[in-house]
Amino acid sequence: MTQQDTARTGADGTFAPRPGAAPYAAMVRAQASMETRLLLRNGEQLLIAVVIPVIALVGGVVAAGRLGIDLDGADPVDALTPGVLALAVMSTAFTSLAIATGFERRYGLLKRLGASPLPRSGLLLGKVGGLLVVQAVQVVVVGAVALALGWSPDPLGLLLAVPCALLGTAAFAGLGLTLAGTLRAEATLAVANLVYLLLLAGGAVVLPRSSYGAASEVLALLPSAALGDALRAALLDGTLAVLPLVVLAVWAALGASLASRFFRWE
Repeated sequence: MTQQDTARTGADGTFAPRPGAAPYAAMVRAQASMETRLLLRNGEQLLIAVVIPVIALVGGVVAAGRLGIDLDGADPVDALTPGVLALAVMSTAFTSLAIATGFERRYGLLKRLGASPLPRSGLLLGKVGGLLVVQAVQVVVVGAVALALGWSPDPLGLLLAVPCALLGTAAFAGLGLTLAGTLRAEATLAVANLVYLLLLAGGAVVLPRSSYGAASEVLALLPSAALGDALRAALLDGTLAVLPLVVLAVWAALGASLASRFFRWE
């Protein structure tokens, strides 16, 4: 996958192989393609990445409508869709990445890839590329369901949501790699799923922070709440929320620092 045999034609029409590594960009694209296929073929990861966010969206809209829950005065689908998109980013960039990388490390795959012509920086870029492709699929699926339920996002907000999602991806990916690179695979599986469930229930990611009463100010410091706030500001009001983006940037820097220092490849 990461090596390529090129050939030149001699005067007599024969071929002379010239073995060597493929260009760096080609190796990264191949790795990203493989990472994408592995994520989409894994039933558990697909459940976390796509099915749970869709269930959260549909269930939340139905429950809010029947129970008359006030979501800061906004229509339920408009208020919940940004949070569900934030949940989708978290599920892929943190939970799925941590679990997949943890088991790749356990089986020695990372060690073998680290010894291939693909540099370790290329391996990480390939993982990020795979994440972005899966997240694009998530956005299409969740967005289609939301539109069917009557979602009407701010047009400018659709553009503003992109840097928010990318910053959230960076923050959660750093934390996910730190987890996968320091704990055993089984522990990574348990901790990643536990953190995901805790943030889903109490991390102000799907529901607005105002729904959590007095705890809302403290929750603003969590990456889950910051990503949810940033996407809600973008998609509901068409604005960039500065404080949530600063919080995400801090978490992204912290995650990258921890991953670079403590991640073990075997």
